[in-house]
Amino acid sequence: MYRSKIEELKKWKDKKNRKPLIIRGARQVGKTWLMKEFGAKYFEKTAYINFDSNTKMEQLFSSDFDIDRIIQGLKIETGVNITKGDTLLIFDEIQEVPKALTSLKYFFENANEYHIVAAGSLLGVAMHSGTSFPVGKVDFVDLYPLNFYEFLDALGEKELVNLINKNDIELINVFSGKLKDYLKQYMYIGGMPEVVASFVEKKDYIEVRQIQKKLLDAYEQDFSKHAPNNIVPRIRQLFNNIPTQLAKENKKFIYGLVKEGARAKEYELALSWLIDCGLIYQVVRVNTCKIPLSAYQDFNAFKLYVLDVGLLCAMADLDIKTIMDDSSMFVEFKGALTEQYVLTELKSNLDTNIFYWSAKNGKAELDYIIQINDNNIPIEVKSNENLQSKSLKSFVEKYGTSINVRTSMANYREESWMKNIPLYLIGNIKNII
Repeated sequence: MYRSKIEELKKWKDKKNRKPLIIRGARQVGKTWLMKEFGAKYFEKTAYINFDSNTKMEQLFSSDFDIDRIIQGLKIETGVNITKGDTLLIFDEIQEVPKALTSLKYFFENANEYHIVAAGSLLGVAMHSGTSFPVGKVDFVDLYPLNFYEFLDALGEKELVNLINKNDIELINVFSGKLKDYLKQYMYIGGMPEVVASFVEKKDYIEVRQIQKKLLDAYEQDFSKHAPNNIVPRIRQLFNNIPTQLAKENKKFIYGLVKEGARAKEYELALSWLIDCGLIYQVVRVNTCKIPLSAYQDFNAFKLYVLDVGLLCAMADLDIKTIMDDSSMFVEFKGALTEQYVLTELKSNLDTNIFYWSAKNGKAELDYIIQINDNNIPIEVKSNENLQSKSLKSFVEKYGTSINVRTSMANYREESWMKNIPLYLIGNIKNII
């Protein structure tokens, strides 16, 4: 299995003023695998330490931050002769030993010749719970489920991925039918590594769904195990309500649909916990098109999505036949599923904030708007080949944006005022525009 984030890790390895690297991401998105794969491919030695329920490591980091003493202890723990430059140190589930997290500051300041990568499933929560976090002393990489191109690669379609990377639109159009079929498969399977690995081996959609449900159950268990007891019921309610909210024509999240009479204040902690864990994505509204977009967020209006399109399918109990055959009963939720797919592709492939736009009078709404360099780029999402773009057109007329995107099942085409990027190419948006 190939993960494109390994390219970022390679660049980090060779940086002169390198800081310890923290890989952020939800449980089960492949952080441990990526770190070990990176060590195996690009270092002579790898020293792997898992801090979960590791009392010896708690003791090692509890007294002081003498790097020589810590390294000696890590050598004994791992059985690896850790040396500068050729050994990758992996600190897994680092949030379980807060002082190990703090030690990264001292590794950077006093011994940055060591290559250290760290990860933890609940790191986002740890960062907001009073842990002494080494602000400014670490680098970050965000890891998400496999995106569509990584999914194709896992299925052995490397040449198809190479074709997409070359951006040869004419030749891509020749294989558009094949790409659309793979895209429908991906909508159901998603990109959770365990799910994709199972499908690659067995091509069994029933087992795919069983693993997805198992992952969702594991997340529910995490709620009880790691979240404050008083907010666990609200976390469950909020998380499980997301498919219902996305099925609405107006997908703005409404607390009153989670529980009658509910107020934002009741669910703020639950929302923050789910975001910090990487289990949900919050897309906030902007109602203007000024730069920077992040300065014009309206935090009272937002949409919520889950971390993976396949998991959304499982939460909604959609079967593969419904997706592959484009059932007429599926039309309404198909839009939500497509929006979920586009969001995860943008997050996986771009390092930028993602918002949605709506007019102040509420009569027009755009699915997404992103900022690349000094361009604000509106994106209208269509789940089929419908090429009407009323909201996009009204937005362009209002703000005069120069780069405008509609993404749909139709093949690539350019018009004077916008580009139609096929859904299967939306992850390549930066190269295309």
